[in-house]
Amino acid sequence: MNFFRGVMGGQPAGPQPSGAETIQKLCDRVASSTLLEDRRDAVRALKSLSKKYRLEVGTQAMNHLLQILQTDRSDSEIIGYALDTLFNIICNDEEEEQDESEDAASMGKQKAVAVPDENPQKQVDDLGVQFTDKLIQEPENVTLLLTMLEEFDFHVRWPGVKLLTILLKNQCVQLQAIILVSPMGVSRLMDLLADSREVIRNDGLLLLQQLTKNNAAIQKIVAFENAFERLLDIITEEGSSDGGIVVEDCLILLLNLLRNNSSNQNFFKEGSYIQRMKPWFEVGDDNSGWSAQKVTNLHLMLQLVRVMVSPTNSPGATASCQKSMFQCGLLQQLCTILMATGVPADILTETINTVSEVIRGSQVNQDFFASVNAPSNPPRPAIVVLLMSMVNERQPFVLRCAVLYCFQCFLYRNQKGQGEIVATLLPSTIDANSISAGQLLCGGLFSADSLSNWCAAVALAHALQDNLTQKEQLLRVQLATSLGKPPVSLLQQCTNILSQGDKVNRRGSKVQTRVGLLMLLCTWISNCPIAVTHFLHNQENVPFLTGQISENLGEDERLVQGLCALLLGICIYHNDNSLENYTKEKLKQLIEKRIGKENFVEKLSFITKHELYSRAAQKPQPVFPSPEQMLFDHEFTKLVKDLEGVITKAVHKSSEEEKKEEETKKTIEQHDSIVTQYKELIREQDSQLQELREQVSSMSSQKELMQSSLAQQLSQIQQHKDQYNLLKLKLGKDSQGQAGSQADGAQVNGLQTEELGQLREEVEELRRQQATLHSQLGEKETLISTLRSGSSQEAGDATGGPVNTDMTQELEALRSQIQSQQAEISQLQTERTELLRRAEAKSSEAGVAGGSSEDSALLADLEGRLAAQTSETDRLKAEVQGLTEGRAGMEQQLASATSTVAILQAEKAKLQGELQESKKEQDDLLMLLADQDQKIHSLKQKLKDLGEAVDDDDDLRDQTDDDYDEEEDDEEKDD
Repeated sequence: MNFFRGVMGGQPAGPQPSGAETIQKLCDRVASSTLLEDRRDAVRALKSLSKKYRLEVGTQAMNHLLQILQTDRSDSEIIGYALDTLFNIICNDEEEEQDESEDAASMGKQKAVAVPDENPQKQVDDLGVQFTDKLIQEPENVTLLLTMLEEFDFHVRWPGVKLLTILLKNQCVQLQAIILVSPMGVSRLMDLLADSREVIRNDGLLLLQQLTKNNAAIQKIVAFENAFERLLDIITEEGSSDGGIVVEDCLILLLNLLRNNSSNQNFFKEGSYIQRMKPWFEVGDDNSGWSAQKVTNLHLMLQLVRVMVSPTNSPGATASCQKSMFQCGLLQQLCTILMATGVPADILTETINTVSEVIRGSQVNQDFFASVNAPSNPPRPAIVVLLMSMVNERQPFVLRCAVLYCFQCFLYRNQKGQGEIVATLLPSTIDANSISAGQLLCGGLFSADSLSNWCAAVALAHALQDNLTQKEQLLRVQLATSLGKPPVSLLQQCTNILSQGDKVNRRGSKVQTRVGLLMLLCTWISNCPIAVTHFLHNQENVPFLTGQISENLGEDERLVQGLCALLLGICIYHNDNSLENYTKEKLKQLIEKRIGKENFVEKLSFITKHELYSRAAQKPQPVFPSPEQMLFDHEFTKLVKDLEGVITKAVHKSSEEEKKEEETKKTIEQHDSIVTQYKELIREQDSQLQELREQVSSMSSQKELMQSSLAQQLSQIQQHKDQYNLLKLKLGKDSQGQAGSQADGAQVNGLQTEELGQLREEVEELRRQQATLHSQLGEKETLISTLRSGSSQEAGDATGGPVNTDMTQELEALRSQIQSQQAEISQLQTERTELLRRAEAKSSEAGVAGGSSEDSALLADLEGRLAAQTSETDRLKAEVQGLTEGRAGMEQQLASATSTVAILQAEKAKLQGELQESKKEQDDLLMLLADQDQKIHSLKQKLKDLGEAVDDDDDLRDQTDDDYDEEEDDEEKDD
């Protein structure tokens, strides 16, 4: 026990051991003691020495402490001491500094030997990193620490959280990799947010902040562990923007999870968490006295909104978030803060930037922002109020930059908004009783403050960006410069300020003002030949530009020279040669004589080499350290990138090359028109072929119907033949068995009655056949009219020939069938006549046999019946005569149909001839197309050699040719 008294502060007699010796003895005690109490006391002693003797404890005791974590997990007290000791030796924050001349006797301890170093703090930091590296060399140690977090005991869980946090601070990347592959590693850390003890929950937030830094995989796992729901609940419980530092920690963790992580952003939006952000931005009427913590919280909340709608995100994701923010009312809430009074300046600036990105490129949001009015008397549009701040030189610089960004985002891809801004400058819409956006921009453009000049010029340039209509409309703007002088156009006034500024440059005109005006002019006349003509119409503009470019000036002036070269180059590239004195060729000759082509290109290329140009090209938001560095606009850098190459080529081209290029372009246009005509012709032929295919399909269906009808008629004829044969057999038997008696006479009369009934049935059958033939004849006439109309189609000869042949064959077959049916009808009539003759003979024989007186009554009766039968026979003969006449009419109609078929065959031959001529003509057209394609290819190759960008439409032409070849193959198959 004397040993522990010496360690814990007792003063026994005799020499005292050094710190290193004491720590060595304690480590031996930890390693060799069998009693848990002895090990616990030794670890407690190491903890008390770990801050003062950090190096010695870390070097000698770390392995023993890790062993304690494995073997003594059942005792939470010793585990807590071990974790605290490891935290002390790894943490780089020393609470007290040691005096090298400390009196060891008075303190009862001896100070360890310190390693001299010129930078003690650097040595301390390196020491913590070294101990961290030593601990995480074995990944099992990190897994062991993660298992410690499962213990609910406060004295174990809290030190474990702090230890893992400091390890992540020292070696974040290595520890992230170990935790990522550790089973349930991230889930154990997420459980800390559900701890009921606030200190553990709050330190768990700090741990997760370190864990999620710059690691997308861990960020996704944390997000899918329901982190968004838990963090938003904590923010709400802590009072949202009025909460303390816990809210700040939650917001920082949310930013880590969402920034540059599209998967988590989409999960956040799909989970309807954007809607839960709206209550954060509710502000009251009295906004004075905001605490520093509230300002910090609201600033982070605004940053969180900006992360979701950042211009660097994918356009689809940004548009979806913008839509959600408008629908849930978040944009409306932000605009309320924008127009509220008493809001701190930094929060107002960040709110303006946030609103800017929420409305950027979203037509619905931009329209809503245009309708927002400030709570003033009279109400003014929010855009006008913001522009007042932008052109006010007394406002903070960052606020003016934010307003400019907001105005740019409002006009981004918003032609409707651009038209409304330009309309406020036109004479017909100016209202003298109210301040408009156009008046503010003109006032800033010509004010004495160079920053206002630059901001107004850039804002007005965005109102013209990619909008030819507004560029032409702005040419109508007239300005009254002074009393008694006629008004001048806005374009002329801008060039006047440039030229006057050059004359008094040494006195007051700043580079920033001239750069802003030059950017406005370049944007204005770019891709607008009318504006170029207006600019060149002033005789002083071109000499001013050439004079500026040809001078040798300082660094800042070289930038102005480059912009002047760009402006002159635009005048060449977009010149329509409407002014005789300033055609493209004359301007190039002027450059060659007064400036020199190489010097001109060198001055032009200086723009892209400027440091501030590269900075402005990185992101749309204008962020500058100081007003003097505010020279380039992001959208203008895109314009320079597009124009630099084409202007350089245009300046170097000779007049002959330009003429050749123009001729080549005209030739290409002519060939394109010819190709277009051929394409239209091919489309027409395709439509005609499609119609003919439909006709063939319809005729094929009609053919199938006729074939089925023919089969039915054949079956009926066969039935008639069978009935006739049966009747013939019966008549033959009756004639052989007839006798001369009275009884036989009665049998004959009975047989004659049956024969007459059969004859009646045959006559009825013949009538039905005649009706059937009439209906078939009507169908044939319909078919003939269809064939006549189909044969009149010009392009139908590709598929109509085979169909006409088939129909002709069908008509021949039907004709033969009708003839055979007529022959059968004639045969039946002949047989009927024979039967009638036989019946009359039998009747006369019956009259001779009945000569006896007693049979006279019976004979009279038979004669009456015979007379009735004779009259019936006459009637049947008349009906047969009518049928015969009907057959003759049908034969005449058949002859007419036959002549019609002959006419159709002649028309078919004519159509086949026209088909051959059409195919020959198409082959000639294809040959002509191939020759023209070859010429176009050679001309385009010449253009490419000359450096011009040429769009290839070979793929489209090849596709069209392939389609045409496929259609020809189909036609050949049909033939």
